[in-house]
Amino acid sequence: MINSTADDLAFERIVNVPKRGLGDATVQMLHDHARKRRIPLFEAARAVAETDELKPKARGALRGVLASFDRWRAQREVTSHTELAEIVLDESGYTEMWQKDRSADAAGRLENLKELVRSMEEFENLQGFLEHISLVMDREGGTEDDAVSLMTLHSAKGLEFDNVFLPGWEEGLFPSQRTLDEQGRAGLEEERRLAHVGLTRARRRAKLYFATNRRIHGTWSTTIPSRFLDELPAHNVEITESKGGSGWGGSGGYGPSRFDNVESFGSSYTTPGWQRAQANRARGRHGQAGGGFNESQSPFSGSRSDTSGSRSDAPGSRGAASSRGDARGFPRNKRAPMVIEGELIAKSTGTTSEFALSDRVFHQKFGYGNVVRIDGNKLTIAFEKAGEKKVVDSFVERA
Repeated sequence: MINSTADDLAFERIVNVPKRGLGDATVQMLHDHARKRRIPLFEAARAVAETDELKPKARGALRGVLASFDRWRAQREVTSHTELAEIVLDESGYTEMWQKDRSADAAGRLENLKELVRSMEEFENLQGFLEHISLVMDREGGTEDDAVSLMTLHSAKGLEFDNVFLPGWEEGLFPSQRTLDEQGRAGLEEERRLAHVGLTRARRRAKLYFATNRRIHGTWSTTIPSRFLDELPAHNVEITESKGGSGWGGSGGYGPSRFDNVESFGSSYTTPGWQRAQANRARGRHGQAGGGFNESQSPFSGSRSDTSGSRSDAPGSRGAASSRGDARGFPRNKRAPMVIEGELIAKSTGTTSEFALSDRVFHQKFGYGNVVRIDGNKLTIAFEKAGEKKVVDSFVERA
């Protein structure tokens, strides 16, 4: 709405969230007014708010909504889009609404709001962020029968798929650190049950992913693999590596991991900060001890055979990331602090686009255009009808 007051669907969704006393009758009145005059709902609301058609309480609430949007639209010119998002969430009462909510979804909703603001940091302005969202929605709204379904573990209960992809298997994320802090052992068991739910959604194959470096609430953090990965029966697990750098890890306080001695992977990052991180990790290799894994401890295992000993020497056991001990004398059951000066992760991997300046391309939404600027894999394209747009090169094809 801040970007375009002509979005009737957006206005209808937010005009009474949080509840302001603007119910269905008020919204229907605005629809009637807009239809008669052929104007957007926002403009209809502005006109109705100046009449006596609404009761005083509803009229005051509607004027408050309009005043807020006028204020936020004015701030857009002098405030960064991420700061503006935080202002809107605070002043609208939306964050407070979920803070007061006692439902099981409330905590997740608050985390989603933080993630929303964080994701906006990756774009130069509000327009760029909204264009990206529009592209994603266009792709998800396609008519293809063969498509990826996104859902939470809770909502996946009772469903089955041939292939299931489960990202985020890292300590503190899954199992959730908040759950462990607030509920202790009972919370851990509930997280473990959710892990079982996710794994058993797959008819043929489940692929689990963890990252060694993750950006959480705007800050890069080094992570370690989830303990649930070590509880999987080894004979049913194939560990594969991923491109990119592998960061330092510890055992996380739950014992040795089969990932302790997995070698690091090659990296295309070249910034000084990343090189320092790589050098620090290399120094930590010397003196590390092999970790052990006992499959008989696995809640997911159908057999109780003892396979204790280092898993890192087994054929094909090179992992998607490594979890390492520290060579400076820290206990294996405690995670040592890690200090790296400068940037931990490069902001750009130096990826180059296969497109060149002046290349003619086609985009499913914006049509035909020519490449006028290239920044890594991001293209600025002058479209014949839509004007200049910034898009990732994977969204276009050669015309």
